[in-house]
Amino acid sequence: MTLKRPWLYGAAAVLAIGAVGLLAACATQGANKSGNAKVPEPAKPVDLDRYLGQWYEFARYENRFERNCEAVTANYARRDDGLVSVVNACRVGGLTGPYKASEGRAKIVAGSENAKLKVSFFGPFYVGDYWVLDHADDYSWSIVGEPSGRYLWILTREARPAAAERTALIERARKLGYDVTMLRETRHD
Repeated sequence: MTLKRPWLYGAAAVLAIGAVGLLAACATQGANKSGNAKVPEPAKPVDLDRYLGQWYEFARYENRFERNCEAVTANYARRDDGLVSVVNACRVGGLTGPYKASEGRAKIVAGSENAKLKVSFFGPFYVGDYWVLDHADDYSWSIVGEPSGRYLWILTREARPAAAERTALIERARKLGYDVTMLRETRHD
């Protein structure tokens, strides 16, 4: 079969790539100021099998895609195609608000010892960076960021960690170079 207008397919591809670029620009335009001008590389390798499962968001830098979210959880699981399933969920507007979930997938960045992932929640494009900057040896907590320093999440396996652990996690984020005054603690039941 001969294509009658091959230039049309090229134009469509250019428009699609341009739209993705515009979406990415819009996403970063509304983001918080950088809370860490010099984001460190991940501190240690990640054993993916131990990292998978449910996490509770203890604290985060406020961002537009989690606006008004409480009781935030993240669930990670292996997929048959070798990728990682990502399900982020929250209650919108408070602890009794409606449940909202976003499903995506992630792939491991080669050479990162499983500490860096590229995440996609929209189609085939992996545009989000997910860096496990540090984690407990027993995988009871994790600090997640990305290269711009605009986003930060502190995750725990318990919905409400003890006061001493909360203080230690905030201090660890500070030692990684983050402005901890920008952290917003997440409420859980």
